[in-house]
Amino acid sequence: MPLSLDTLADTPRLLLEADLQPIQGTRFQPTGFPDLGAAEYPAPDGNGRMLLVESAQSMANRLEAVCWDDASEDWVAPLQGLPYVRVSNANGELLTTSVLEAHRLNSPYILEGKDTTVLNMLKEELAGMEQGRVDIRKLAETLVRVDTNAALHGVFLAKKELAGGRLRLPRALSAFIEAEDVQVAPSGGVKVDTVDPSGDTSKGFGNVPYARDEFVAPRITAYFNLDLAQIRAFRLGEAAERLLVALALFKVQRFLEAGLRLRTACDLECQALRVTRPEGFDVPALTDLEAALPGLIEAVGQEGLLNDPRITEVTYRK
Repeated sequence: MPLSLDTLADTPRLLLEADLQPIQGTRFQPTGFPDLGAAEYPAPDGNGRMLLVESAQSMANRLEAVCWDDASEDWVAPLQGLPYVRVSNANGELLTTSVLEAHRLNSPYILEGKDTTVLNMLKEELAGMEQGRVDIRKLAETLVRVDTNAALHGVFLAKKELAGGRLRLPRALSAFIEAEDVQVAPSGGVKVDTVDPSGDTSKGFGNVPYARDEFVAPRITAYFNLDLAQIRAFRLGEAAERLLVALALFKVQRFLEAGLRLRTACDLECQALRVTRPEGFDVPALTDLEAALPGLIEAVGQEGLLNDPRITEVTYRK
């Protein structure tokens, strides 16, 4: 089916909600934080407890992970041809990429090594912003050309050589997962030492019992927010806008199909996906997005908006 995005032409946000449930049983394990554990908090109406199952930061990484093929060390097939930065070690082996790095293009493996290919390119492309307002359109144009995905993920280029460290682009696609009316499902276990049960546990010997809290909830919801107004503000043209929107929808649909095993004890499945804004928009099926994306990538490339070659090679040496 042809990809139809016309309904989104005049709306500032695309808001999606997906109903999730454990793929087996009823219990699930949420994300945890140092010195906090599970992020549990009162419901807005005061009735019941809410739980953050997956944070916005973690979801940004998960939406990237489903786009990457670890076996081929490249994009999954529908996304091949999108630009990114590939970092090798001194032996020519893959070390990391701008798709996988926590800070994307601001990775120290890209900007802090002896190979200054990307740093010099960014300094040249983004020159003249040391004083005055940052030109967000120019920043977005550069990101699309060098690492298209970063225009959706957002980036903070903290190097003082780059506009004094003021180059920030907010996320255009954000997401999180919440559970409602949660209850703790306590459990536990023991690390068994059949050789010396009373051994020194500080050195890894002996039997070690432990407690563990999982949760149950009548409703688990994934929320997705695509900032269409921000994408249009880049003023990159219709082809690039369609590519960014299609890429964002691909990430959402592929995550819901293949990325919901969040942890060993948190394996979920999607029951339904719905659009809450705007009315009348139907999210394209994953197969339709997979079919459309290669042509969209080629169209943007023909307009000269993508790097040639598409992959920027960097060798990391301290």
